[in-house]
Amino acid sequence: MTALISSLAFLMLQNQDGGGGGAAGAAAGALGGLIGLGVGLVLIIAEWKIFVKAGEPGWACLVPIYNLIVLLKIAGKPIWWILILWLVIPWFLLNFSLAGKFGKGSGFGLGLSLLPPIFYLLLGFGDARYNAAA
Repeated sequence: MTALISSLAFLMLQNQDGGGGGAAGAAAGALGGLIGLGVGLVLIIAEWKIFVKAGEPGWACLVPIYNLIVLLKIAGKPIWWILILWLVIPWFLLNFSLAGKFGKGSGFGLGLSLLPPIFYLLLGFGDARYNAAA
């Protein structure tokens, strides 16, 4: 889900100059789109690894809405939270819980919330082990 959001954000921002930008504007827009797709791909790979570490199928990160349900399950949050995830605070709480399930502290949870491309990679490819009882 975070991959989709970041990709869409970059794609929406790629041509905000009001038109008339010419070749330079088109090149900048294309570069922004490529960066957005790259960040999205990195987040998908990292989330896939996180799902696998938690004993869930990796492909689940590719299915909209279902990936949120699986992420809530991994973080130990109730499924009804899917209704409030559009708010900012539940996203932070979800990431704090996710960090805790992998033996990381609240600082890492804050990193998951504010810099997902970096911290999701660290969580997915690092030495952290999933502990459902944490």
